[in-house]
Amino acid sequence: MSETDIFDRRLLDARRRRHAGDPDSQGARFLLRAVAAELAERLSLVDRRFDLAVDLGGHTGEMAEALAAGGQVETILRVERDPALLAGGGEGVLRVVGDEEALPIGVDLADLIVSTLSLHLTNDTPGAIVQARRALKPDGLFLAAALGGDTLTELRASLLAAETEIFGGASPRIAPFIDIRDAGGLLQRAGLALPVVDQDRIMVRYASAFELMRDIRQMGMANMMRQRLRRPATRRLFLRAAEIYAARFSDPDGRVRATFDVVYLSGWKPHESQQKPLKPGSAKASLADALNDRSGRSGA
Repeated sequence: MSETDIFDRRLLDARRRRHAGDPDSQGARFLLRAVAAELAERLSLVDRRFDLAVDLGGHTGEMAEALAAGGQVETILRVERDPALLAGGGEGVLRVVGDEEALPIGVDLADLIVSTLSLHLTNDTPGAIVQARRALKPDGLFLAAALGGDTLTELRASLLAAETEIFGGASPRIAPFIDIRDAGGLLQRAGLALPVVDQDRIMVRYASAFELMRDIRQMGMANMMRQRLRRPATRRLFLRAAEIYAARFSDPDGRVRATFDVVYLSGWKPHESQQKPLKPGSAKASLADALNDRSGRSGA
């Protein structure tokens, strides 16, 4: 682990492993299920079959199951840092232990790589995308979803206000997320062609901030930043944060809102058959347009 790392990824692994087989955690997978379904729907726009698809860091198997159900993939390979997370995904799925930042996959091997809600928790996000690009065959597709924008902005503001009020200062508690304004640049820096980025907002309502925090824990997304305060958080802090949350972010019926912004990224490994890139600032195509542009070609 580098001293410059933002996230303690061993702690992330431990938390995901703790909740992977917990029946009480199934409800907290609503976000993963929704994003996996959306990625599968976007992939269905591509009129192509993929010999080898990689489910990269999906950590529950929902994405592998969605890929299999779509009928466009011949072979699915799940890649996870922790072997305990490789149990799901369905029958016939290949499995390998590996890190997004050091993929154990050969160069020019995969036709499709899909990353589901893990990219924003890498310490070297540009490097992770470079690893994916190297593993793709020419004209292979990289498709990803990551949390970004104003994700959990309500909880962040409530915890900051409560901690400042009680202790006179605040420590990092909510992970930084990918800014949609930077996402296209990440794809270009990694050497992917025809980069397209867009964002979708999922608004979830809870009885209180405590139910939201429970879901975050069961998602394995509780604070794992290396610069987090190591002393245990007090009950007083969370009670006050919940009060502030209810006062600032509740609806007339008393339920509170939680924002999840999902940034979708798409890019292709360069191939001579691809159209030339437009001049900077002239792009008008949507993600669907970019995917359909490739759909007329047969599999690589």
